[in-house]
Amino acid sequence: MKNLCKASILVILTLMYFVSCTGKKNSSSSVKNTELKIGTSQEFETLNPLIMTMSQTTYMYHMTGRKLVHMDPDTKWYPQLAKEIPTIENGKAKFITVGGKKKIIAEWEILENAKWGDGVPVTCHDFAMARTIALSPNVSIADKESYDMIEKIDIDSKNPKKCSFTYKKARWDFNRHGTFYPVPKHLEDEPFKKFNAQKEGYEKNSTYSKAPTNPGLYNGPYLISEIKLSDHVTFIPNPHFYGEKPKIQKVIIKLIPNTAALEANLRSGTVDMISTLGLSFDQAVEFDKKINAEKLPYLVTFTKGITYEHIDFNLDHPFFKDGRVRRAMIQALDRESLTKSLFEGKQESAIHFVSPKDPWFTRDEKYVIGAKFSKRDAEKLLAEAGWKKGEDGYLYKDNKKFSVNFGTTAGNKIRELVQVYLQDQWKQVGIEVNIKNEPARVFFGETTKKRKFDLAMYAWVSSPENIPRSTFHSTSIPSTKNGYSGQNQPGWNNPKVDKLIEDLEIEFDSKKRTDLAWELQKVYTEEAPVIPLYYRSDVSAVPPNLKNYRPSGHQFHETGKIEEWTLE
Repeated sequence: MKNLCKASILVILTLMYFVSCTGKKNSSSSVKNTELKIGTSQEFETLNPLIMTMSQTTYMYHMTGRKLVHMDPDTKWYPQLAKEIPTIENGKAKFITVGGKKKIIAEWEILENAKWGDGVPVTCHDFAMARTIALSPNVSIADKESYDMIEKIDIDSKNPKKCSFTYKKARWDFNRHGTFYPVPKHLEDEPFKKFNAQKEGYEKNSTYSKAPTNPGLYNGPYLISEIKLSDHVTFIPNPHFYGEKPKIQKVIIKLIPNTAALEANLRSGTVDMISTLGLSFDQAVEFDKKINAEKLPYLVTFTKGITYEHIDFNLDHPFFKDGRVRRAMIQALDRESLTKSLFEGKQESAIHFVSPKDPWFTRDEKYVIGAKFSKRDAEKLLAEAGWKKGEDGYLYKDNKKFSVNFGTTAGNKIRELVQVYLQDQWKQVGIEVNIKNEPARVFFGETTKKRKFDLAMYAWVSSPENIPRSTFHSTSIPSTKNGYSGQNQPGWNNPKVDKLIEDLEIEFDSKKRTDLAWELQKVYTEEAPVIPLYYRSDVSAVPPNLKNYRPSGHQFHETGKIEEWTLE
């Protein structure tokens, strides 16, 4: 018996040593499905799905909210709140002609057991409510087109779970409602009616702003039980969720703005995993090496994505009105060296807004214009535009120095490294760039939203075969007139681009759609409204006992299937 006790003590001490060394002494993920703490470097700007623009907010929304349809990690569309996706082929949708215009009418039916977190059924009235709010000129909506494409919603008087959507145009992607978010009419009708007459009145006074932990706001597998701004958000299972019951009993999103501190927090057990909105790519590569060398109990995932890191020009800035200047600033950058030095070549430098994972991507030089690095060509273009170097080595024109501000999200290590790298390369051709960063909440909620920048670096997250109306069409330029709706932050206004987008929406022939997409890439690279940087891979660090976790690599986050995650 003594020998057995000694052996047991030895085993216990060994386990204690291992737990201490790996920094998981207090990790709650060791207890099956009790709690999962997720570290992130991004804040959220609002919990209202109609208004949200930040990736972190959509990451959380997919935990708490469901839509008619969603895209899985294999880029396949599937129904969520809807019983099935209506198509022309299955007879749930059909072409109609009204006043000589070809349209589509589709029948949608919501799952019978779909409810909000307070037990009130989810009905077509909630989608109609969302559309009414979204189309208000006084409400700032990022993707207004998702709601405006629907001409009307007719609700079955006998069964509010059934309704027909009449679409203004016969669009080939009419049923891909990935960003059409419902809101609970029983909670949002009153604040909307009361404050809609005021600019941004609804945003400030919606239930999402005034009572964000109200369970009736959410219809997904989780509810929000606690919010501590700049620190954490806590999620608990929704007892009224219609689908598979979530396995993990508590999920905490922990904000750690400094990406360099995320690894330390993971090792100490402050968080159990780091989301795809946490570590920078270079950190993930180095951490993966440490895991192998130190035999740490984590896995680093690398998922090639459709996320496009870029820099917006503010096209209203007098320096950037000249296309030669914009092209020169792109050609002055050695983006290949950038990705090799910072990412060991594991993230690809970007040539335009379409990712290599997308069927619409092309490298054909017939469509990709002037993207190659050449300092000499950059200096030539700047000279043609009237810029001359002064004695201090910087460019001047009409007694004005070429000096601009360059902003991004503060605390993001990789972005800050990229900024310094680009700042030096622009200096070599005579351009002074002043780095001025802001917290994500301010940068996205105010600066980029209201176009108060010279140069702004961030990422666009989309999905395959995404029509870029919200980012390129002239009607999507945020302004006071449209309540700062839309995501065309550069302010790109090109009638040809508008026409290509409009034609792309109604083209049912796949080959012809690809041709239109390629033509759009040509205009984009010719006019250079944006500086392409690189296509990001999604990276995360997770405990090996987290099962059924699959990063998506596109805008519809893996949290869309969080109810399937389990800690074993």
